[in-house]
Amino acid sequence: MASYQSLDYLETESLFNEDEILIRDSVRDYMESNVLPKLQEANRKEEFPMEIVPGIAKLGLLGANLKGYGCAGIGDVAYGLVMQELERADSGVRSFVSVQGALVMYPIHTYGSEEQKQKYLPHLASGKMIGCFGLTEPDFGSDPGGMITRAEKVSGGYKLNGNKMWITNGCIADVAVVWAKLDGKVRGFLVDKGTKGFSTTRMKGKFSLRVSITSELHFQDCVVPETNLLPGVTGLKGPLSCLTQARHGIAWGVIGAATTCYQTALEYTKARKMFDKPLAGYQLIQAKLARMVQEISKAQLLAHHVGRLKEKGRLQPHHVSLAKMNNCRMALDVARDARDMLGANGIIDEYPVIRHMMNLETVNTYEGTEDIHRLVIGAEVTGLPAYR
Repeated sequence: MASYQSLDYLETESLFNEDEILIRDSVRDYMESNVLPKLQEANRKEEFPMEIVPGIAKLGLLGANLKGYGCAGIGDVAYGLVMQELERADSGVRSFVSVQGALVMYPIHTYGSEEQKQKYLPHLASGKMIGCFGLTEPDFGSDPGGMITRAEKVSGGYKLNGNKMWITNGCIADVAVVWAKLDGKVRGFLVDKGTKGFSTTRMKGKFSLRVSITSELHFQDCVVPETNLLPGVTGLKGPLSCLTQARHGIAWGVIGAATTCYQTALEYTKARKMFDKPLAGYQLIQAKLARMVQEISKAQLLAHHVGRLKEKGRLQPHHVSLAKMNNCRMALDVARDARDMLGANGIIDEYPVIRHMMNLETVNTYEGTEDIHRLVIGAEVTGLPAYR
């Protein structure tokens, strides 16, 4: 297999500055040396390789686009390139970093008290603490406003009751950012590991995102102190703003998975002969490769533009919906075509394609399904929210 290079059919490298390329290449080198060799076995065992966390933290990848409190403070395009390199390895690795930064550190950084920021952010940035984000429930995914989890004001704090499901990092988290209804309004709470009434259950048997630890969170008369309420936000704006941050990273990340599948298919079909001729010399194969180049290139330009809008403070949630929807579908289609082009070899984990294909089935669904993002775009252009 040839050494990895980003697909650069439209000279998208010219869109990035020197620092952005240096950051990307540093992450690429770390993934190549320290993470990629572990993934086949980790995927088979359904385990996250925890030993990579210190190295990821040392590179400044946890909360990388946040400022202060030990965070690297890089730009949003550089952050996107980081996500791309992480997901080139595995969607589960990118999910770990994305949840830590966009769904745990971001709400503390944006909505937390100074005491909360000082207490949690430096430890989360260093990887000494791991966080999770509790929003989705067994009966409420696309409609988070229907959540059942409740918070009740009690002497000295708040009592939580309810369950959360499909929570990345839940069983290994030191702190959970949990969203619950307090007097009918959605509020955010920080629940520390070991708090009485708070327990977790690991979800196993997944055929997708096997490298990622997925959990259920259970709250039974779980009392957290008043100081653990996020004071800076009330309503669904809180969790939805976190999801906007994460979706931006996903729109970049899946390009890494797609490019890996493309390169694997390209090299395989150039080397594999059929009827005394390389597979890549046949029109059907070239048509599929051309389609991959077409769609990956469009996704690269879309992600770059969205990243620059974010840096200028002009990014809107409906922009992110378009990028997440388009790029996830693109990556899944590329992975499926690559799997087909490898024939029977496409289903064994000697090649990364089947792992990426299975992972992308989840990535296309979580943090807003493809159909939900279509409805967000539809509501924006018509002014008529069809999901209400």
